[in-house]
Amino acid sequence: MRYLAFILAALTSAEMQAFELAPRLVVNITIDQLRSDYVEAFNPLYTSGGFRRILRDGIIYEDAGYPFMPVDKSSAQATISTGATPYYNGIIASRWLDRETLQPVFCVSDEKYGNSAARLKTSTVGDELKMSTEGKAIVYSFAADTESAIMSIGHAADGAFWFDHHYGWRGSSYYGTMPQWLKTLNNKASSSNPNDDVVTASLQAVSSARMGRDDVPDLLSVSLSAIKRDGESLTHWQNEMESVYMQLDNSLERLISGIELQVNLDQVLFVLTSTGYTDEEQGDLSRYRIPTGTFYINRTANLLNIYLGAIYGQGRYVEQVYGNQMYLNQKLVEQKRVALSEILSRSREFLVQNAGVADVYTSDRLLDGNNDILLVRNGYNTGCSGDITIEVAPGWKLLNEETGQTYTSRASVMPFPIIFWGSDIKPQRINKPVTVDCIAPTIAKAIRIRAPNACNTSPLF
Repeated sequence: MRYLAFILAALTSAEMQAFELAPRLVVNITIDQLRSDYVEAFNPLYTSGGFRRILRDGIIYEDAGYPFMPVDKSSAQATISTGATPYYNGIIASRWLDRETLQPVFCVSDEKYGNSAARLKTSTVGDELKMSTEGKAIVYSFAADTESAIMSIGHAADGAFWFDHHYGWRGSSYYGTMPQWLKTLNNKASSSNPNDDVVTASLQAVSSARMGRDDVPDLLSVSLSAIKRDGESLTHWQNEMESVYMQLDNSLERLISGIELQVNLDQVLFVLTSTGYTDEEQGDLSRYRIPTGTFYINRTANLLNIYLGAIYGQGRYVEQVYGNQMYLNQKLVEQKRVALSEILSRSREFLVQNAGVADVYTSDRLLDGNNDILLVRNGYNTGCSGDITIEVAPGWKLLNEETGQTYTSRASVMPFPIIFWGSDIKPQRINKPVTVDCIAPTIAKAIRIRAPNACNTSPLF
């Protein structure tokens, strides 16, 4: 019995030591459209406490990517927080078409609360942290836009807040009432740089909510931006992006140093990555004799209706188009007593013959889950996506003639990193390819909680 007691005491001691080493505060930083090549290009201009400090002392996964396509801000944030692709988490984009109304819906729109995470179909790291601590963990999110604030944190947070230039910090009653310290912050003048406003609110949360001060881990999600604010296309990146990355570096330094003044950095885990896409406009390719063109999706949908009508009888088979997707009238297909798979097969045969079409992905083809189209399949969701997805050829633009909405094919890779820093992290650079859905299980492992419920990837370390 004496030996058994000794063994139990040793095990208990080891478990307590492991618990004590777990980070007390996780700061999950996502920077919209951050690029590794730009980070490196402007390195000589940085301060010592921002990018340079993180790059010097962190574990850097240099070859990061997203396990699905296409990627935008909302689908990226949802994948980082859930550790799952849109196939499971349901966020295929910032907006998609509602099958019932045939109207576009915003990924965070909510009839009852205005904005919420109700459309996010899986749990997030923040949700799992709340559940594992029986609500004791403090979980906040701050961003310049609504979708980043909500998608980066999930359902159970203490608050997700975004900055409105007219009204200051805004939130949703979905998460409860806005804390008094944030209301007070709204009475102060805002800066001209949205990143600085996000950092100011984040530091206020750490201070006022006393995040990272007890034995229960807390989570702070911070969404920043690495894009131009004037809305104009990028022409000379060296000159135009220099000030963007210098200001971003200053914001990072202020965030890190502000947290360091309040919480021992040995008890803080910083995670930094990018949304992994770019919305930079391409130049006039025809000027340089590069193959290009415009694919008119409404016109093509009308031709497809005529084609299908000639085979199966008149009717509006393509009910609506949105982005690069076509939504079929499935009730009409049933009335015609034709198998949906047959309609999809004939539609694909017709569409691939059109100029500017590189490939056509039908819903049944995607659900087969073949590895050669896995990235497209992972970006598809049965409840949100169309029945037919059109991939236009590189250099071509897809145009919705009715709405003016455009979609440009982008097959090129945008380099960005995943960086972990703080909490006894040893500096290291790793070249192997990794994907951002590994971030959630890595954070979960670090703070001793379960990974989100749709996450099936392994921690990075």
